[in-house]
Amino acid sequence: MQGLIGKKVGMTSIFDEDGKNIPCTVLQAGPCVVTQVKTVDRDGYFAVQLGFDDKKEKHTTKAEMGHFKKANTTPKRKVLEFTGFAVDQCKEGDVLTAELFRPDSIVDVRGWSIGKGFQGVVKRHGFSGVGGTSHGQSDRLRHPGSLGASSFPSRVLPGMRMAGRMGGNKVMSQSLKVVKLMAENDLIIVKGSVPGPKGGYVIITK
Repeated sequence: MQGLIGKKVGMTSIFDEDGKNIPCTVLQAGPCVVTQVKTVDRDGYFAVQLGFDDKKEKHTTKAEMGHFKKANTTPKRKVLEFTGFAVDQCKEGDVLTAELFRPDSIVDVRGWSIGKGFQGVVKRHGFSGVGGTSHGQSDRLRHPGSLGASSFPSRVLPGMRMAGRMGGNKVMSQSLKVVKLMAENDLIIVKGSVPGPKGGYVIITK
């Protein structure tokens, strides 16, 4: 699908025509540079590679520098491919902005959820804990409980919900309405929440 790479600016709220307060998320959509156009003859499939967010040359490898110089652009931090563009819609070096979207259009936004670090089963999976604190039980309230039988199969089965790293996963919010378009600043305001922290990268697709 057609789309852009952007950043999550933050949340706000606006009033509609009926005076209803709508929670919204402000997204920076682009500007994205077309760093490569992949063709069926050369690559076996068609896709448009976009680059977003400048980075310093000292943090860029020589291979990456050569790749970006072919498109006459500076090194980019985030590079992704999109398959929904038309064959003749854009070429290398073109700049795509928030004007790709329109007010009242529907978009999907992919982001990376906020990392929570190592968490226990109560916070990670919503366990209720093991019993109360009576009858001498003082240190088992937030423990997971039994992990399986000891005699058979004598091991922890795959998929068992246990403590571990939480967050940092790729999450998609679907069918978000574009409430307002601010093309001069490359900003779009969508209704609802978007995964990820402020300043986190997002992928916005039609």
